[in-house]
Amino acid sequence: MAEAHTLPPKRAEVVVCGAGIAGIAAAYWLAVRCGVGDVVLVDERPPLSLTSDKSTEAYRNWWPGPDDAMIRVMNRSIDLLEELARESDNVFLLNRRGYVYATAEAARWRELETAAQVGSSMGAGPLRSHTRDTGAYHPVAAAGWEGEPTGADLVVDRALLREHFPYLTDRVVGVLHVRRCGWFSGQQLGMYLLERARERGVRLIPAHLEAVESAAGRVCRVSLRAGETQHAIETSCFVNAAGPYLRSVAAKLGVELPVFSERHLKACFPDTRGVVPRHAPLLIWEDAQELAWAEEERALLAESSDTSWLLAPFPPAVHMRPEGGLGSDNILLLWPYDAAPVQEDFPLPEEPTFAEVVMRGMSTMVPGLRAYFDALPKSYVDGGYYTKTQENRFLSCPLPVEGSFLLGALSGYGLMVACGAAEILAAHVTGGALPDYAAAFALERYEDSAYCDRMRAWGSSGQL
Repeated sequence: MAEAHTLPPKRAEVVVCGAGIAGIAAAYWLAVRCGVGDVVLVDERPPLSLTSDKSTEAYRNWWPGPDDAMIRVMNRSIDLLEELARESDNVFLLNRRGYVYATAEAARWRELETAAQVGSSMGAGPLRSHTRDTGAYHPVAAAGWEGEPTGADLVVDRALLREHFPYLTDRVVGVLHVRRCGWFSGQQLGMYLLERARERGVRLIPAHLEAVESAAGRVCRVSLRAGETQHAIETSCFVNAAGPYLRSVAAKLGVELPVFSERHLKACFPDTRGVVPRHAPLLIWEDAQELAWAEEERALLAESSDTSWLLAPFPPAVHMRPEGGLGSDNILLLWPYDAAPVQEDFPLPEEPTFAEVVMRGMSTMVPGLRAYFDALPKSYVDGGYYTKTQENRFLSCPLPVEGSFLLGALSGYGLMVACGAAEILAAHVTGGALPDYAAAFALERYEDSAYCDRMRAWGSSGQL
């Protein structure tokens, strides 16, 4: 863990609140890429320990419209991840195994085909269709990313499906294998960025942010508390990168943000039976479903309102990937079946049924998991909050109080977009050249009535 400085300086050029992946990336981009001196990073918790370490650690450049802004910023962010992987000898274990979206419904397959065509046309890469076994399909590489395909593969040929995805249900009518996707160690990425930032003078201060003060409409000071000790840092630049606490930190400036939070959980199981190959990509079931229960189980569940909800239809997007390196048999399973806005509360409330629900849901796509129904393996469940905007596009921009900036609402994709979002943020802070997609991630977008009208008509927000 990075050593924290216990004595805050009296002045700083920039103070960044939040040592999650957003704050660390912001500090790195300001200090390392833009040469800003005297950057202070403030957080009362250890780095990356609130929600950044609760992620699936996956990334993708596959996003819905209605325009290409998300694809472009993700492509840029992935470019930067690959650059950092080369520079660090891939210390954070970046791979490009891809995401596999699968369906058993012909209508849903046609929707996936259309979405794939649109995504490809907006810059996500070439689209390849495999209706028979021609040998053109490129199988998954277990490690690394160099030389791996981009774009996506539409696979409907039964022989190809059985050859490359024999663990999937035989009900699958086709899969969409999106290729510029995969995962990495978010903890290792974050610590690599933090160490490089500290080499350029960034200071990590373990303290609670008490207040952000302004004079004549401009930021002038932040007040901190560490235990019983109060401290003030004079600064003319403040960055709110507080993750789930984005709103409460903005309120210290008198700013109300249009964001909310959802609670998202993940379960980790040991796959002792080897149901899921260790080289598998991230697997996503695109169909809504009802959980498989025995008749006796259904009768018992129906007896109580506390359990009868388990008999109701569940939404799409249960997903899973292998976790760990050589010698590991763990799998991660996720399913946002209860994504209502909630108040952020730490530690997260326990959800005792989550592990079984997500295992049963994933078994629809991977039937071999049903072998665990009678004796569910010991699981570990954790999670965090996806703090997001209505249309699920992040915010990287100035705030109304001069000298204050925002990097947040990174939702469930913070690790994958942190580099691209921090690059935008650093350009705002330093007056550098902004990419032309930066306006898509500014607060001012909500002042555009045409944008708001279009936003209300959007379909998918790209959330998994």
